[in-house]
Amino acid sequence: MVLFAVVGCGSEPPVRPPAGESRDVRPVGVQDPAELPAAGTKAPACGDPRASLSPDATIAPGSATDRIVQRGYLIAGVNQNAYRVGSPEARTRKLVGFEIDIVREIARSLFGDPERVRFAAIDAAKREDAVNNGEVDLVVRSMTITCAAREKVAFSTEYFTAAQRLLVPVSSDVTEIDDLGSARVCSAKGSTSLTNLSHLNPEVVPVSVADVVDCLVLLREHQVDAVSTSDILLVALAAQDPSTKVVGRDLAIQPYGVAIAKNSPDLVRYVNAVLDGYRTSGDWADSYRTWLTPYLGAAPPPPAPRYR
Repeated sequence: MVLFAVVGCGSEPPVRPPAGESRDVRPVGVQDPAELPAAGTKAPACGDPRASLSPDATIAPGSATDRIVQRGYLIAGVNQNAYRVGSPEARTRKLVGFEIDIVREIARSLFGDPERVRFAAIDAAKREDAVNNGEVDLVVRSMTITCAAREKVAFSTEYFTAAQRLLVPVSSDVTEIDDLGSARVCSAKGSTSLTNLSHLNPEVVPVSVADVVDCLVLLREHQVDAVSTSDILLVALAAQDPSTKVVGRDLAIQPYGVAIAKNSPDLVRYVNAVLDGYRTSGDWADSYRTWLTPYLGAAPPPPAPRYR
């Protein structure tokens, strides 16, 4: 059973502990400094990483999609700690959010029932493994489509265009990543945002955690000076803790896609057909307005699909 960790909110930032005093609050799995790819590691080339297989809603007997239908429910890896993206609703504890809506739409297309889905909470660093070892059928968890990631998994077309930015205390004078100098900056282990940090500012000390919500704990405890990840996740953290703010320019563009095993091209095509209908029906825009407009502003057009 997966538990939803709620980070307490407060109107005042916590008092910094005196110099030399032990800090007791520290999430499990923190790497300080974070382990990053070796310097000089060259990213693989793949042309346009956003280009996916053409859509096809046909379900052939014995295919990966057919096996899901025969099982009777979809298994989806998601984030269960991201407010308005994927988290339990306060009263019912039912998972809700922008990415949860996408999963339910895929289930609705497969079964005629959006509730025929089992959600699995997975850490950012374990997304590829969860798909490839069959733990889940697909992952809808703020996963950036890159050439490096495509060496491990297949992707649907893009369902959201995120931008990496910064979260800092409201009392901070930091407005851009260049202002941070050699400060500690937190992001999720295995995330594109973490890898980007050393390129964006070689002086910062990257700190990694299992789940980006743990960065908020470290920020409140003054164990890091900033958090850097996609804007869709940062606004979720800022909504949970009004003593923080999102600042700075867009540091990197991060296109999100549904991750699927590379040996399941039929499922990739099926999901792309679902996403096509989701965009054109207006349901994508409705979901954006429900979950994201209060923090990111008016809904833009959905990302245009790219095929190869």
